[in-house]
Amino acid sequence: MSKLALLGGAKVRPDPLPLYNTIGEKEKAAVMEVLDSGVLSGFAAQPNSDHYGGKWIEALEGAYCEKFAVKHAIAVNSATTALHAAVAAMGVGPGDEVIVPPHTLSASATSVLFTGAVPVFADIEPDFFCLDPKSVEDNITPYTKGILAVNLYGQPAALFELRQIAKRHGLFLLEDNSQSPGALIQGKVTGTIGDAGVFSLNRHKVMQCGEGGVIVTNDDRIAEVCRLVRNHGEKLVSDLGVKDITNTVGMNYRMPNMEAAIAKIQLDKLDSLTEPRVTLANHLRSSLSGIDCIHPCEVRPDCTHVYYFFPMRFDRDLAGVSRELFVDAVKAEGFHLAGKYEKPIYLEPVYQQKLCFGKDGFPFSANPRNEQLSYARGICPVVERLQDFELMWTIITYPPLSTADMDLFVEACDKVLRNKDDLRNLAA
Repeated sequence: MSKLALLGGAKVRPDPLPLYNTIGEKEKAAVMEVLDSGVLSGFAAQPNSDHYGGKWIEALEGAYCEKFAVKHAIAVNSATTALHAAVAAMGVGPGDEVIVPPHTLSASATSVLFTGAVPVFADIEPDFFCLDPKSVEDNITPYTKGILAVNLYGQPAALFELRQIAKRHGLFLLEDNSQSPGALIQGKVTGTIGDAGVFSLNRHKVMQCGEGGVIVTNDDRIAEVCRLVRNHGEKLVSDLGVKDITNTVGMNYRMPNMEAAIAKIQLDKLDSLTEPRVTLANHLRSSLSGIDCIHPCEVRPDCTHVYYFFPMRFDRDLAGVSRELFVDAVKAEGFHLAGKYEKPIYLEPVYQQKLCFGKDGFPFSANPRNEQLSYARGICPVVERLQDFELMWTIITYPPLSTADMDLFVEACDKVLRNKDDLRNLAA
């Protein structure tokens, strides 16, 4: 029985994992075209074509419209600012509530705070890790304005069920599709089921241009407000003839031309970037079937998973060791593995103290239900159990890693479990 690397033995994989790098000659040529033009941004806060960002922005937005069969695409400088613009475009304001998942990056909920509204956290599904429709329904109040669903880890939330709930209660449905570009639900592409969807181009994502985001929608009003929030809308509404100026105070959320040029090439490559990830993930899923304490995430029926991450549930009773010890030991064997994800968002100080903008607690002070709003531990038991004990995830399902590397990862997991007595002695 080979000695664990954590205890000084040889690693299963001695070589470091390669970086995920999708930038090639086409991206380099696109950047050089922008640099040679001398026009690094096509935006200006003017009531003319400069309001829309110029040819590189319009080319990127046109490509998104064509790829995802939507009427409008609005490019911005991050998915975080895209979420803020999209929530603002839904008419959200002080006193409103928006239902969000607690298991995602904090920006999904922060976008609600920026409008003066407050997030209400619904629990997640134990098998798919996305918003639980029943918990969403249980959290709807007379102050609820909408639902912000996150398509997490690479697969859709229960979008059609959530859309039915939204329709029944007169709410909007917004998709944070940062982690799941190209995933399908009932044959339709994620990001296009709700009233609007947000895509990310952050450096960690399957498609990336360093930083960037895109909002897609078929609604003219939503698109108009998003463009105003992107580019100093308060200065432009009069000249543009905008009558309803609700939530049109703008920021500088504009995407520069180099990022837009790279992003368009990356969008062109989306399918070729996704296919090997799915192949590797499916192989890893199959190879893990012989390890009874590791349960790869379920794939929602009639959906596809594009595996931004490869999430798993860990059964510590079957394993005979804690998740933390297991994770540390597998990492020592030369592979990426993490326990937990982001801690439940409502446990962050801004929610625990109900304090955001200003000393009086705004926006929480503007909510008529302020005293009833609870962000206490225990409000979302599923996410807390997953976070505290069960969830693990890895990012190894990307080229140039191969199916042989997936098998080595499984070998590393098996090696750790075969040496669990040594691990327990280490923890004692």
